[in-house]
Amino acid sequence: MNIGQILKKTFTKNYIPVYKPAKLATPEKLLEVISAWKGLELIIEDILDGFDIERESCLEFGVEFGFSTVAFSNYFQKVTGVDTFEGDIHTVNKENHYEETKERLSVYPNIKLIKSDYRDWIKTDHSRYNFAHVDIVHNYAETYECGLWTAQHSDCTVFHDTESFPEVRQAVIDIAKQTGQSIYNYPLHYGLGILVDKAGILERKGGK
Repeated sequence: MNIGQILKKTFTKNYIPVYKPAKLATPEKLLEVISAWKGLELIIEDILDGFDIERESCLEFGVEFGFSTVAFSNYFQKVTGVDTFEGDIHTVNKENHYEETKERLSVYPNIKLIKSDYRDWIKTDHSRYNFAHVDIVHNYAETYECGLWTAQHSDCTVFHDTESFPEVRQAVIDIAKQTGQSIYNYPLHYGLGILVDKAGILERKGGK
């Protein structure tokens, strides 16, 4: 196998169809904090409209300071944010900021924050969500474990940092293969992987 064949094989293995939003829309409510997620709030509405996602419930693993959580609160009746609020090996802030973040987000009545590791949460949660977001420690094993459960419990799941962390990108690809869900990648703002359970959405909507 020559170098051209090796590169082609690697590219094909890691390729994800590019998500091209039809429109960009700024949510009415946004949190003024520094966030690597900034910019991605512009495509939330496009994703929901484009894939016909209902807007009752959203689950988020990885709240940090709440920028994405507040962005989601513009579109869902209820947003549940699960985080240890203690950072990880890839974050700058490693201090417990649960109370601070809870106070900051207390003005948004449709947001509920839970201080928990995702491993403990998925042991007891049997709910189904319209939408979910995974932005935890950017290692393959954790992203795959959390992401697989989330994709199996959500109509649409997005994963941050598919461009900046190869492990995250690969986990999203492998979850798509495991679940049979449609996969897309938005390459801007560190990358957003998108998994859509199209078959599940059609089934729940009576096969329309």
